[in-house]
Amino acid sequence: MRETRSDGDLLRAIAADADRRAFEELYRRYAPWLLARLRGRCADPGLVDDVVQETFLAVWRGTAKYREEGDVAGWLWRIGSRRLIDALRGDGARGRLRQALSRLRHRDEVSAEERVLAGVEHGDLAGALVQLSPELRAVLQATVIDGLTTREAAVLLGIPPGTVKTRAMRARKQLREALA
Repeated sequence: MRETRSDGDLLRAIAADADRRAFEELYRRYAPWLLARLRGRCADPGLVDDVVQETFLAVWRGTAKYREEGDVAGWLWRIGSRRLIDALRGDGARGRLRQALSRLRHRDEVSAEERVLAGVEHGDLAGALVQLSPELRAVLQATVIDGLTTREAAVLLGIPPGTVKTRAMRARKQLREALA
């Protein structure tokens, strides 16, 4: 029976020795998770597949350096989400429109983040979050959960940065009122 290597061991082996087995193990461990998470942010499965591949290519080539701070999943999420934003930026308004139309068609599908937000069980927070409009929840997801900047959230959501700020402010105000 082979011993399972830690994420840090895998990344060190990839960086130092271009260890293909370490890379494959890291990919098997995190690619499905990253794919599912990014699909909750983008309705274009082809684009999401490309972003996941680019994310792991950056790890393999060493253009993305892990500084051994925080967990590997969070590090991969930051790389993937930023690459998704870059891809959406390059797609322009037509791509955002296509994505918005696709979201409307798949409105019944609930993203993993929405399930997590709906399932929070800390006092009245779950009820307060559920009462927020989808637009306000989306801004909270992008800025609070995913840790994106206002500008990055604006690109991801296809809205102006000022709208992101306004919605974030409204969401915080509504949460404060609901929890008071």
